[in-house]
Amino acid sequence: MHLLTKASLLLTVLLLAGAAAAQQPAQPRQDPEVIRKVAEQFLRIQSAGLPGQVSISANALDARTSLAACAAPEAFMPGGSRVWGRTTVGVRCTVPAAWTVYVTATVKVVSDYLTTAAPVAQGQVIAPEHLIKARGDLTQLPAGILTDASQALGRTLTVSLPAGTPLRNDALRAPAAVLQGQTVRLSSGGAGFRISAEAKALNNAAEGQVVQARTASGQVVSGVAKNGGVVEVTY
Repeated sequence: MHLLTKASLLLTVLLLAGAAAAQQPAQPRQDPEVIRKVAEQFLRIQSAGLPGQVSISANALDARTSLAACAAPEAFMPGGSRVWGRTTVGVRCTVPAAWTVYVTATVKVVSDYLTTAAPVAQGQVIAPEHLIKARGDLTQLPAGILTDASQALGRTLTVSLPAGTPLRNDALRAPAAVLQGQTVRLSSGGAGFRISAEAKALNNAAEGQVVQARTASGQVVSGVAKNGGVVEVTY
């Protein structure tokens, strides 16, 4: 009888504990759709400077994902990811519970881009008749695709291209602003004064590139090439 009483008491305690646990409110869980929207909005902000028409689609989280509710989920771009094509965005929480999840997404950029209107040979200086526009998703094309004629006109092709080839920046060379052996004008100045002198360029250089020049006295100076045979020297 004594053992039966103890067993009954133990059963009663367990039943009461279970009832108390059942009465406790469940901890709120994070809505997965909010996480997806946070990732999508982050990509929308990051891609604001891209050319053309940008469309963003962030994928839903796995339905089995269960995370503590977060007052302010924060999105970030993981190392190695980019705001272009198929990508991944991280979303993390620090309080009340720390967690991090990753959302896959697709960013499409539909825009006009430049292609060759006809076969163009290596060494050809690009003129308007060499260019024609096409339209498509830039994320499906090689990196460095040109989208505006001003990026190509006057530049020289470094390779031969067949008709209809998307024009890339690395296939073009900027025209030389200074040629080796050319007489250039050195220009240097400061507050309220400017000094200029003649010199001979020692290398070819496009505008903005560094060029060396030898003065009449034999001194070699370095400066930045400018169009019109000018070398800007800063001391």
